[in-house]
Amino acid sequence: MDGYISYAEATAGQADALATAIPRIEEQVKALAARGALGEVGPLFLGIGASLAATAPAVWHLRERGITAWRLDAGGTPLPLATGDHPVIGVSQSGRSSETIAALETVPESLRYAVINTVPSPLADLATHLVGLGSIPDSYASTIGYTATVVAVSMLAEAWAGGTVDPAWHDFAALFRQTDTMLAPSVDRAAALIASAPSLDFVGAGPSTGSAEAGALLFREVARIPASAMGTRQYLHGSMESAGDGAHVLFGSEREHRVARTLSAAGHRVVLVTTDDVESADHLEVVRLTDSSANARAVLEALFLQGLVARVAESRGVEIEEFVFHNDDTKVEAGADAGAELGAAQ
Repeated sequence: MDGYISYAEATAGQADALATAIPRIEEQVKALAARGALGEVGPLFLGIGASLAATAPAVWHLRERGITAWRLDAGGTPLPLATGDHPVIGVSQSGRSSETIAALETVPESLRYAVINTVPSPLADLATHLVGLGSIPDSYASTIGYTATVVAVSMLAEAWAGGTVDPAWHDFAALFRQTDTMLAPSVDRAAALIASAPSLDFVGAGPSTGSAEAGALLFREVARIPASAMGTRQYLHGSMESAGDGAHVLFGSEREHRVARTLSAAGHRVVLVTTDDVESADHLEVVRLTDSSANARAVLEALFLQGLVARVAESRGVEIEEFVFHNDDTKVEAGADAGAELGAAQ
């Protein structure tokens, strides 16, 4: 990418950046489809951190269409990868994530795909089939890099195996702007509810599992609050028992509504993000999103999380632009002038 910008600048310009990126991404996806690169054999999405979280709605979309697909933590499997004839899509906003590069290197060249913000980059150099986001300037704790990645992997999933990119993406930047304005009061109320929590649980169903994962990471990075992420069904199988003094952010529909009511009725602080008509209550703040595809909803869920974490960090006196730790083995060098990459820009 062309450089880092402040979190405030990145979020303020995010709708405009998406308006520019979406047609660029769609053109590349359609070009891959025209070349026969999006075939019948389903893909494996490979990433780490926020980049892995961004792929959850795409995997869900493909599976709903009956196409075998899954996502894999790039640092959590022995190498070489054993993926058979499945295409492997390396996802890295920086294009420098060492684990993703090492894993994709073990894949046959014809099966190497990548979704990357920063081009050129080491991962981009490895890929035979590439979707570049446009080297969009992003914040250290990724904002536009994350949402544009969700758009890109979602479009790939929609176009895979003879599918069609959802035409609703053409108007998505306008929906994003509308939602940003609409959410402001809910963001303030939700932040006031959870800002003092000593820990946070993020829970999501199906395609929103990625939003739960991204939310936990974002709150650890930006607000420095211990946070965990789980799918709803995993949460119900025991993890919910230790609700304690923490707060809970849930994404979903009917089953998540029941979880939200159960927790809030017991005095626990809950934020429920949903497209359904649900009323707020004591200890429960309901955040309504406009109904949209699961892929588009994941981007709107990220928009809410970005606003929420900024308010919470401000309330707790945490400087968003500062990071506590730097690990020197998570990124490979991209040249003599390459700076250290931090945060969720995986």
